[in-house]
Amino acid sequence: MAFQSSNSFSPASLFLAAVVVLSTLSQGCAPRVEPVDLVLRGGKIATVDEAQPYAEALAVRGDTLVAVGSNDEMAAFIGEETRVLELEGRLAIPGFIEGHGHFLGVGLARMQLNLNSVQSWDEVIALVAAAVEEASPGDWIEGRGWHQEKWTTLPEPNVQGLPTHHSLSAISPDNPVVLRHASGHAVFANAKAMELGGVNADTTAPEGGEILLDAAGEPIGVFRETAGYLVSRKSPRSEDEMRRQVELASEECLAKGITSFQDAGSSFEEIDLIKSVADEGGLRLRLWMMVRDSSENLRQGLASHRWTDHANGFLSVGGIKHSIDGALGSHGAWLLEPYTDLPESTGLNTTALATIEESAQLALEHGYQLCVHAIGDRANRETLDIFEAAYEKSAGKELRWRVEHAQHLNPEEIPRFGELGVIASMQAVHCTSDGPWVPTRLGEERAREGAYLWRTLLDSGVVVTNGTDAPVEDVSALASYTSSVTRRMNNGEVFYGDQVMTREEALEAYTLSAAFAAFEEDSKGSLSPGKLADITVLSQDILTVPDEELPATEVVYTIVGGKVEYQRD
Repeated sequence: MAFQSSNSFSPASLFLAAVVVLSTLSQGCAPRVEPVDLVLRGGKIATVDEAQPYAEALAVRGDTLVAVGSNDEMAAFIGEETRVLELEGRLAIPGFIEGHGHFLGVGLARMQLNLNSVQSWDEVIALVAAAVEEASPGDWIEGRGWHQEKWTTLPEPNVQGLPTHHSLSAISPDNPVVLRHASGHAVFANAKAMELGGVNADTTAPEGGEILLDAAGEPIGVFRETAGYLVSRKSPRSEDEMRRQVELASEECLAKGITSFQDAGSSFEEIDLIKSVADEGGLRLRLWMMVRDSSENLRQGLASHRWTDHANGFLSVGGIKHSIDGALGSHGAWLLEPYTDLPESTGLNTTALATIEESAQLALEHGYQLCVHAIGDRANRETLDIFEAAYEKSAGKELRWRVEHAQHLNPEEIPRFGELGVIASMQAVHCTSDGPWVPTRLGEERAREGAYLWRTLLDSGVVVTNGTDAPVEDVSALASYTSSVTRRMNNGEVFYGDQVMTREEALEAYTLSAAFAAFEEDSKGSLSPGKLADITVLSQDILTVPDEELPATEVVYTIVGGKVEYQRD
């Protein structure tokens, strides 16, 4: 989709816009308008609205944007009580919309061991050992972020490049330890956690999961996909803990310029908790949520949880989430052909196709979007098959169902996205983070022809959105934006540069396209009069600065509904 303005403004906003236009056309007469609450001026405003792509200033009344134009035009809106933010040449854009992340997970990650930057198994052991010193016997020690492909040394002993639990069990004999892979699709557990989970050499992995064994048939501590539930902490988190997760996630997102967050799967219990926070006025950014729960719970709870713009526009529940496969990093992505580096495997189908088909019918009945995590080419093909069958029952209704990730595609599937009108909900930062080892998994040809094809999808008329899959990656919208326009990996190399987005396409993917992907383009995604005043101000112009200067960009202000929720010191 291209920069465009909404055609569904309210009559009041259209009347106001007409008054503003007529008054500013008068010869030297000051326009007679009611003062507003907030004016931003003296910068460059990229509106993502093709009717007026750029401006110098804007005016906000309450939570709504009422006018966009020149500095002189917006001066008429300034009264004694108006707060004026001087942009000083900085760039203002529509607030970033995180297109796919795990909101409570962002908060939880800040309450656990952070393993994102560890470069070896020895570093993991050291961090856990320090946590054991602070813990009481029996306390769970949890962490997230390790990724074996990013370690500089191979652990010894190892199975498929993964360490065995013995060194971890030795330093924590009385505390169960569960460390989640960066992708979220595998966990590492020590002996105590396996004991509490009843796991031994005779344990059978659940459908869609795998317990990795050593040569003697003993579990090494690695549990792929659904098998991870065997060793996960069983006790539910308290309400206070979950509220703390909301608080921490909000702080993290607002500091990164995010005004709306599309949550990729929460249970009804978690959604109810967030609703109570929203009803208390405690949500500081807007959430659009996908339900991820058992089939029985979906059947019972969907009708009562379909909310749009609840709590003054801060909470919507509009999607059903399933994962049809796992992740490429954990060898869990479901492929048409075997892994190049693990030829005995084609990955894992983590949710039965019949279960997803049942949810497709529920989505049609209750007016939800079906959102399916699909990373491997086999996973994407099966997902599109399910979508196509459901679309035939929809009587031509626009559904905007979503493939979450669409990470590795067989080229034959690309036209199907456009033909069906399926959203490709992608995460550009995965490309530059995972790129160095993707050809190892897929081989050079499959990686070049099928991995992270957002340029090809865009050229085929597909709506592509952006996000981070946080806490899998840092929730930084700027980092993922940079990845989408450069595809430059941490090693300095470019991952198939013919697939880059333009700067304007990348901004649209993080704003208007993301809003469209949740049926929210009438209220957000562009700085158009009548829409919500959700605005991010950046330290420099990401539409024009050289590629090498993009990483230095900082968030200066994050404004949600006309309220400054974050300000850089």
